[in-house]
Amino acid sequence: MRVAIIGTGYVGLTTGVALAYLGHEVVGVDKDPNKLELLQNGKSPIHEPGLEELMNQSWPNLKFTNDTPASVADADLIMIAVGTPQKENGEANTFFVEEAAREAAQGFKPHRTYTVVVKSTVPIGTSRRVAQVIQRVLAERQTSAEVFQASNPEFLREGRALYDTLYPDRIVVGSAREEAVETIRRLYRPILEQTFDAPAFLPRPEGYGLPPLVTTDPTSAEMIKYAANAFLAVKISFINEIAGLCDKVGADVTEVARGIGLDSRIGPRFLSAGLGWGGSCFPKDTAALIAVASEYNYSLPIVQAAREVNTRQRLLIVEKLQSVLKVLRGRTIGVWGLAFKPNTDDVRESPAVELVRLLLERGAHIRAHDPVAVPGARQVLATTDVDFVENPYEAADGADALILATEWEEYRSMNLQELAGRMCTPVLVDARNVFKPEEARLAGLTYLGVGR
Repeated sequence: MRVAIIGTGYVGLTTGVALAYLGHEVVGVDKDPNKLELLQNGKSPIHEPGLEELMNQSWPNLKFTNDTPASVADADLIMIAVGTPQKENGEANTFFVEEAAREAAQGFKPHRTYTVVVKSTVPIGTSRRVAQVIQRVLAERQTSAEVFQASNPEFLREGRALYDTLYPDRIVVGSAREEAVETIRRLYRPILEQTFDAPAFLPRPEGYGLPPLVTTDPTSAEMIKYAANAFLAVKISFINEIAGLCDKVGADVTEVARGIGLDSRIGPRFLSAGLGWGGSCFPKDTAALIAVASEYNYSLPIVQAAREVNTRQRLLIVEKLQSVLKVLRGRTIGVWGLAFKPNTDDVRESPAVELVRLLLERGAHIRAHDPVAVPGARQVLATTDVDFVENPYEAADGADALILATEWEEYRSMNLQELAGRMCTPVLVDARNVFKPEEARLAGLTYLGVGR
């Protein structure tokens, strides 16, 4: 199929590259000239494991341009994957989505059929709004193109986006037109039937079954996306809340999580206590869901509480550090990890960055390390008292404490005894519960975990 993807951000780029790998002819559209230059030279503007390698393997089927009307003219399917930044009231801003739809409609040819898919995370009712925008432009142009509208939300995890694209839990399609559903079914058929050759660096998971195609109405599809992210955010905040009580009573939250996660009704995923959630999805989507509810005079106290617990987690880590060091002003604190999660350079709403800000407010000096996210962190912490170091051990040199804020794999193999020897005060705050407390203490470190 011929596919045009408007927006080559995180979702648009990973989806487009995967579809090109599956054999579709894909054109990615973006207005950013710097990003476009990178893409046209086969370089990825974001850090995502395997993405650049898959781009190179898919290159014959992959093109990039800044011309929306030209890219959609001969396409069978147009996917809108632009950003939806948060408004002041928490609602997602659909300006770029509507603008993408408007530009696409300018390129539609008469007497042709198109399927327009909204991939962006959007407020309830946006699919209907997009259809109206397209029809208005077509009426102004007096063009008789037939357009089928659908919602196809994404469920990608940064750091595992290609895995989630090729081996999804489910694919959700919301449309009032069967023609749109069938077009999208054809688009994803290699994934639904798992008939493609798996990339060598991303093998098909052992025991992986065929993913279901969930077909529903557009409003329900849009709600599925928000509800899924809200539930996961609540689950993380729940175990963080339990971790706080574990600290009080002397229980180990890692054992509690293991015990309840074995219940098939609960499951083990998203039960890791720590610094809390961040990134571009959970904070924005929970806020947007609350904003949508308020439009209907409806409250979501559980989702609101999840957000409050998440904010509190950063403060609790600072309090743990204060309980040992007493005074933070003038102290040197090492921080491992700045990205909001491992395997990405994304620092949007990063718990680690927020923790750094809280420590800076209390007069601490920060020495920080991250394998890939330092450039992004430099931008958001540009005017602050932060030294960025290239080696993880440098963050500990002469430090009064070290905080593991993002659980990158390389931190797990650090020599804890050497770490303790480099520090002025050997205090390790394990904000992701990566290390075994007894091993850290044997290495000479004062160990502080979350709920342990």
